[in-house]
Amino acid sequence: MTESDQLPRTVLVVGSGGREHALATAIARDPAVQQVHCAPGNPGTALFATNHPLDIDDGAAVAALARELAVDLVVIGPEAPLVDGVADRVRAAGIPVFGPDAAAARLEGSKAFAKEVMAAAGIPTAAARVCTTIEQTAAALDGFGAPYVVKDDGLAAGKGVVVTDDRDAALAHAQACGQVVIEEYLDGPEVSLFAVTDGTTVLPLQPAQDFKRAYDDDQGPNTGGMGAYTPLDWAPDGLVDETVRTVIQPAVDELRRRGTPFVGLVYAGLALTSKGLRVVEFNARFGDPETQPLLSLLRSPLGQVLYAAATGTLADQPPLVFADGYAVGVVLAAEGYPEAPVKGGVIDGLAQVLVEQPGRVFLAGVGTADGELVASGGRVFAVTGSGPDLDSARTEAYTLLSRLDLPGGFHRTDIAARAAAGELTID
Repeated sequence: MTESDQLPRTVLVVGSGGREHALATAIARDPAVQQVHCAPGNPGTALFATNHPLDIDDGAAVAALARELAVDLVVIGPEAPLVDGVADRVRAAGIPVFGPDAAAARLEGSKAFAKEVMAAAGIPTAAARVCTTIEQTAAALDGFGAPYVVKDDGLAAGKGVVVTDDRDAALAHAQACGQVVIEEYLDGPEVSLFAVTDGTTVLPLQPAQDFKRAYDDDQGPNTGGMGAYTPLDWAPDGLVDETVRTVIQPAVDELRRRGTPFVGLVYAGLALTSKGLRVVEFNARFGDPETQPLLSLLRSPLGQVLYAAATGTLADQPPLVFADGYAVGVVLAAEGYPEAPVKGGVIDGLAQVLVEQPGRVFLAGVGTADGELVASGGRVFAVTGSGPDLDSARTEAYTLLSRLDLPGGFHRTDIAARAAAGELTID
């Protein structure tokens, strides 16, 4: 087999959100990639890729489409199809796929399982108790004390965590979830670190920070993420190496030891506490909205990197390369998000910006109606800006966002503001 035979000429990206839009955009920049398909994709991916209607939770349908298109690589974006075993069906069809099988995806699908893996691998994390009854939950809350941290054990689209000083609110969230994980509260800023892995080798990206609360100054309900930026000047020297050595590599090694090697993207949510680095959570896919600014700076050929992971040859890849400078992503959300987002509003200016500023706006909850682009979900899109410093990257993002309008839509105005002002420090 020649070297050219080992390149991903045709790639299928599974999913329809901002993460998948960003992945497809970066993959299309790879000089080896000749065709990008998205299933189902969105109006943004339709501008440079071929969209296909598809039930992404139907593994047989995904595998059939991949065979029909004769793709060299399938990239599964969202967590739900991974936890449901869609990657298993694609691999069984003999097609390279970037994304863990169902057994390894439990690292995100069950927080209790993730704690079990961390304990076995000696990974630093918050003390926790798994609770299935209200009596167990109450005892755990009293044992850890306020602030109370209650996590839905299963998938919750980034909104299954409550951190509160209100014991009654903590109990109510636990009752609504069923099985929960109660944790000790971790102080210090949080950081996201992603790493590509083929089940053995780990290739980290640069760190990012996202903003979970709906409103400025970290007020309001938890969301899937309202913005993110990268890199982090204030983060400790050696953070990436330490995280790979003490967190990500041990997790990958433990899953391989269990006979369920993890092939895909390991997302480590970290707290830089007064006692040192601690894992807040693991996810089994690229995070949204961190992916948008991260991939806007990536200069390595993403299609080839993901293909190397899917085919077990990641050790042959050099370290990932990022452009100098900074990137900031700001999410615009629909009125009522996250509880009851209002759908159907026309997004003024979006069609023009997508054409004039390609690779700057990544669509999430956007559909079409009567020839117009309209809001179809809670987080509607993310706008990215870049520049030689955080101030200029923020200015570019917010200036572009000012060209777009959704009635009732809202966004945070403080994404990366404290970091740009030099107000974040680590002792």
